[in-house]
Amino acid sequence: MKRYIKLFALSSLLVLGACSEDFLENEPYTDKVTENFYKTPADAFEGLVAVYDVLQREAYGGPLIVSEQASDDCFGGFGIADPAGDLEWDRFLYTIDKDMNANIWTTSYLGIYRANILLENLDKVNWGANTALKTQYEAEARFLRAHFHFQAAKMFGDIIPLDHTVTTSEFELPRATADVTYALIANDLKFAADNLGPENYSQKGNANYGRITKWAAEAYIARTFLFYTDYYKKADLAGVITKAQAVTYINDAVSNSGHGLVADFANLWLAASFENFAGEDNTEMVWAVRFNGSGKGNWDLHEGNRFQVNIAPRGGAIGKYATGWGGATVNPDLYNAYEAGDTRRNATIISYADENLNFDAQAREQRQYTGYSWKKYCPITNAAGTAVVEANGGNFQIDNYQDYAIIRYADVLLMAAELNLGTNAGLAQADLDKVRDRAFKNTTHRIAVSKAAILNERRLELALEGQRYFDLIRQGVDVAKLAIDNTDADSQFNVTFRTETLGWFPLPQSQVILSNGTIKQNPGW
Repeated sequence: MKRYIKLFALSSLLVLGACSEDFLENEPYTDKVTENFYKTPADAFEGLVAVYDVLQREAYGGPLIVSEQASDDCFGGFGIADPAGDLEWDRFLYTIDKDMNANIWTTSYLGIYRANILLENLDKVNWGANTALKTQYEAEARFLRAHFHFQAAKMFGDIIPLDHTVTTSEFELPRATADVTYALIANDLKFAADNLGPENYSQKGNANYGRITKWAAEAYIARTFLFYTDYYKKADLAGVITKAQAVTYINDAVSNSGHGLVADFANLWLAASFENFAGEDNTEMVWAVRFNGSGKGNWDLHEGNRFQVNIAPRGGAIGKYATGWGGATVNPDLYNAYEAGDTRRNATIISYADENLNFDAQAREQRQYTGYSWKKYCPITNAAGTAVVEANGGNFQIDNYQDYAIIRYADVLLMAAELNLGTNAGLAQADLDKVRDRAFKNTTHRIAVSKAAILNERRLELALEGQRYFDLIRQGVDVAKLAIDNTDADSQFNVTFRTETLGWFPLPQSQVILSNGTIKQNPGW
């Protein structure tokens, strides 16, 4: 059956579907199909936009909130009458919703599918003399394909790597070993890093802000290298990228990208520093998913950040913080992990007591209330106490607009410090110092560089940004268990990490069933 591409002017979204058998021999009048669509560079650009579009869907039920609930930094949270699925992510249970991770799986494969559609059709486009544009689009699409594969692989372990659109005979493909998946990821990222130009789109108002750059690709190589080599105890990235090459890539991103640290950590986050907010297109954002509030309550669009409402204070606005659902309440252990004088604590976490906010957990029906919640990504109110998104005509559930930072320059520095350990200790120390100097606004809190010091710094710097859980499991399940297990006099906060899961999340049971036995559920679930 032909695959159709419907063109929507509002979002430039390409929705791929199928026609009925009656139309197999007819040319559609109002729709374009993949067989006749890819003719011009403009067509290819619309196909590329379709791949980028999937990123916005990761904000709802994606790895960010799930992994934070599973980590030692957050509990499940939400309301006392809400479904208990979020408690199960927190407690490593799998009894209520057997498809609890379906959004992560389907979003990842939707992104992979759209990337493969574009990549398979690039040769049909009449590029004329502009072959460099073809290479750029291929590099961006391959980066995104790598990203979507990694999103699934870091959650589920062995997955089904796809470098092409599947045929009907491939609908029941088995999962591949990690080295196969990561070889595809590594080759895609290497192509992007080696073929994209030196552009840096973080300048104010740049129309290309949010697009993939060489620097994002080099940083993503470091991220996947560290996860894969640590978790799987390998010397290189699936035989594709050596340690020396990974070091060269990340050091290039540190020294030559033109990115840098925003002077004040708090200015990165709207709720932490509204008056001095650095803006989302700031020099520290190496790559972020862009959102806006243009949907104005249209649930069929995914222009807004649907994640933010999950972690905002439950039961109504309080102070400058707009209302939300109270998910992923923050563990006091994270708040207490920050040293005195560390500016990141109060920019990252809302402490209701310290900010003199009277949060009545019982009246607000807040589950697992800890006294702490997310300040990063928290939506805000205007001077009249109305959520800014609503004051602008949007729906507070789906039209929040803050971008989701996937790679910040601070993360680049910390990955560089980790990768340079053992070969260039002086450079590793300098990279770590930059992060801590910014955090304390002085040079008197420097510490000796080591892997343990770097990983702890990652916890503090990147808290509530979706990195902590994966930093734990790449050190080993025993390390993860030691950090995550929680015993409290109040049993609602008791958590037991189960090492038999190997750190992976349960596959959506629907996918296991649809595979007709070729996919087995992950161990421990």
